[in-house]
Amino acid sequence: MKKIIKWGIIGCGDVTELKSGPAFNKVEGSQLVAVMRRNKDKARDYALRHRVPKWYSDADALIHDDEVNAVYIATPPSSHAEYAIKAMEAGKPVYVEKPMAATYQQCLKMNEVSQKTGVPLFVAYYRRTLPGFCKVKSLIEEGTIGKPLVVNVMLVRPPKKEEIDKDNPAWRVLPDIAGGGIFYDLASHQLDFLDFLFGPIIKVSGSAKNFGGYYPAEDTVVAQMEFENGVLGSGTWSFVSDSSSTRDVMEIIGTEGRIEFSSFGHEPVLLFNGYNFQEFPYINPENIQYNLIRNVVEAIRREADCVSTGITAARTNLVMEKIIYQK
Repeated sequence: MKKIIKWGIIGCGDVTELKSGPAFNKVEGSQLVAVMRRNKDKARDYALRHRVPKWYSDADALIHDDEVNAVYIATPPSSHAEYAIKAMEAGKPVYVEKPMAATYQQCLKMNEVSQKTGVPLFVAYYRRTLPGFCKVKSLIEEGTIGKPLVVNVMLVRPPKKEEIDKDNPAWRVLPDIAGGGIFYDLASHQLDFLDFLFGPIIKVSGSAKNFGGYYPAEDTVVAQMEFENGVLGSGTWSFVSDSSSTRDVMEIIGTEGRIEFSSFGHEPVLLFNGYNFQEFPYINPENIQYNLIRNVVEAIRREADCVSTGITAARTNLVMEKIIYQK
């Protein structure tokens, strides 16, 4: 009988409440046995509400808990590398939130430690396992739009209140913590999914500006890219627009049709093929990371390969750095 994967969470904040945390107890062969948050009262509260047996306010204590044999890191990106490396050096597989780290160099170090220790590293790019996004991939592979030529991405919205609070800004708009701004938080999902569809991005260029002046990070970005399979791409992102300009659309154009879908609205996938039109419903699991967590557990138990690893995720960090910082 294969061992149960007993998880400890470092950083039990909002993302773990519904998106990920409960899934660790729902997946077969998996249990959530410990959580950690620097605020001990919040750690205790989370443990009580989610019926987790142990709670900690010290990450090292959780990592070295003998019962914990795998670690999920859900802290801001600037601490991903530190905790992931400690966990892997302790022999414990790691599942880390996206983006993989604040910098590409941190990603390289994480992968180096994973290779050196032989301990696997996985990253929470869960769109690779969601039904709607998998439908997009299957439609392309089935040739419904012929040969893919171009992909266009547009994500535009107004700023959120917590993003422009100068007295208590959200960490997602602080480059020292997040790696960049909202682009790093949201576009990372889109760029990773495109990597999943078309392979690595081999050429990329872009420009980034701060037009709003609300926070130190970029708030508006444009980019051009070329994928390993020859597909060309463009992207526009802005997080300081008027609400009338709100857009969330990804469009893939081929020689025989096009596919249109949203990145975050999870609206139906639309297929336009000649004079034909088809709509495919988009149904997510209750806990949106469930499918990927199941895949991670299977990979740790050597029952399957995982679709989102440190190797694939590091590529997205590199692309974002090239766009924002022209590295």
